This record gives sequence, structure tokens and C-alpha cells, in this order.
Amino acid sequence: MAFVDQAKFHVKAGDGGNGCISFRREKYVPRGGPNGGDGGRGGNVIIECSSRLHSLIDFRYRSHFKAERGVHGKGKDMHGRKGSDCFMSVPVGSIIKDSETGEVLADLQNAGEQYIAARGGKGGMGNPHFASGTNRTPRVATKGGEGDEKWLHIELKLIADIGLVGLPNAGKSTLLSQLSAANPKVASYPFTTLEPQLGVLHLKHMDSCIIADIPGLIEGAHEGVGLGFTFLRHIERTRIILHILDASSEQAMDDFEVVENELHEYKAELLDRTTLVILNKVDITDPEELALLEKSLQEKGLQVCSISGLTGQGIEELKERIADILDALNTSSGAAGDGTETDSIA
Repeated sequence: MAFVDQAKFHVKAGDGGNGCISFRREKYVPRGGPNGGDGGRGGNVIIECSSRLHSLIDFRYRSHFKAERGVHGKGKDMHGRKGSDCFMSVPVGSIIKDSETGEVLADLQNAGEQYIAARGGKGGMGNPHFASGTNRTPRVATKGGEGDEKWLHIELKLIADIGLVGLPNAGKSTLLSQLSAANPKVASYPFTTLEPQLGVLHLKHMDSCIIADIPGLIEGAHEGVGLGFTFLRHIERTRIILHILDASSEQAMDDFEVVENELHEYKAELLDRTTLVILNKVDITDPEELALLEKSLQEKGLQVCSISGLTGQGIEELKERIADILDALNTSSGAAGDGTETDSIA
């Protein structure tokens, strides 16, 4: 099934029900007076965040969402029922924008969070509201108000603890399959991953964390080259970036600079994110060249871990490094919440 992370949709809240003009007409009640009921309020269109969804694929099959209108008022002071709300479910990490202005209306980052995308119209007033000492038989009632109606744009930014980035064929999908139960497509040619893949990493003595495999970047991706920046937005909310580097490449440092530059051009603050450089394919890399590469990266102040996604070498050590980094980040964020200063992780 295709991965969809952007969509445009239309919302229409329910109109309010009309107020009623009615009078009491009972044999033994002279001058009974007005008794028209009020109209019911129109239903709202409510967007609700759900952890069960990971794509906007449903918007391919439905793009119009309409709530029920309020019921009209009736005689004998019978007020109309409120229109039923229309609920829409979207994945965690959805951003709702105005389709015309691009203004961000809601950023839904927690399961169960709700946003009223369109409010229902107010119900009309029945004729008792217009009775007075000089007008005891008002023949006036108001119509229900119109519900909100507009086009909206939804954009999904996956919320994951760890994001995998790197050039095509660096071994990101293989690593994802080693760290989790995910089964991404793995092949010996570039761009085997055409859409983000999610996996769950189970850690000892810690809660599980989510890993997002971002399709391969190439030089000029921030300008639309290759898969372009189509999926770069999904790296924005990750806590840790795992930069997968093919250690067997003759221009490994140049490859590293290409990806770092693309991240910088897309959003400069991504380079301040906690980063762990993964030197992959060490099983086919000359040990001396590997040592030089590790030294060069460490001199840049980067954390480095060497593995082989194919053979599984270094995978357990990598999991321990990830657990240590997450633990440090959790401790850091907790201390920051107490108002104390904390050192960032290099």
C-alpha cells in the first residue's frame, strides 16, 4: 500500500436548525402565548489523533467531511436536537494548515489530541425569545447559522525516536531489519526504499522506541534531486539521527559531507541533533582504512559505531549505544524540566 504523507480535504460543519414560530392553542388556556422551540446547533468536524494510523492513505478515498445539521425547532417548546459531530482520525504527527494561506492551525503530536476543524452553526431562536409586553404574539423566529466550510491541507511528519539517513545503498534498510522486526525491501541497487519505513526497537530495561528509515538522500536532494525533500520532513522530529555510512566506499568522507550538507540546506538545526555515525559494511572494509575513517569522524566531535548489517557484527553494541544515548536524553530533558541547565550530547 502506498505511503501518503500529504493531502487536501474539505470540511463542512453542520448548519444550525431554524427556530420555530408556534402558539399555544388549548381550549382552557386563553392567550396561551408563543411556544416555538429553538433550533439545534450544527455538528462540528473534529480531527482526532490516533496511534493506529501511520499514513494518510485514507484521504485518497475520501476528501470531504461533513457534520450533521441541527434539527429545526418545533411547537410546544420542543427544541431541535444538536447535529452529530463528524470525527476524522489522523496519524500522530499530523499538521493541519489552511489550504489558501498555509497558516498552521494545529500540530497534533499526541494520541487522543483533538482539533475542531469546523464549528457548527448556532441554532435559530424560536418566537418566545421575541415576546414582550407590547408584542405578546411575536411572529418572528431566526434561521440557524451556517456552519464553517473550508479546504484544509494535512501534512504528516512521522514522530520517531530514531531516524536513519544516508546515501542510497548505504545499508539503512538492512540495518532496520537487524534492529527491528520490520521487513523492508533490501537489494543491491540504489533507491530500493521509496518511502519511509517504520520499525520498533526493543531495548533491555527501557521502553521500546520507533525507528524511521528515510529514503536515500543524494546531492541536491534539498532542491528536489532524486527523491528530493519529499520525505526529509520526517527526520525533523526524531530525537537521534543515525547517519549510515558505507565504510567500504573509497570516498566515504565525501559521502558523509554530502548528506550532512543536504540536512543543513534543508534545515540547519538538524546538524545540532544528537547524531551517531554508523560505519556499515565493515566486513568488506580494510581495517586500516576503517581506523582512519573512525579517527577522522571522531576528530569532528562525532560519535562513531562500526557494524556490518549483513553479518550482524556490532549490532548488539549498537543497541547498547542507542540505549545509553536515549537514557542520557531522557535524563537531560527531565533535568531541564526542573529548571536546571544540562549539557547537550555531542
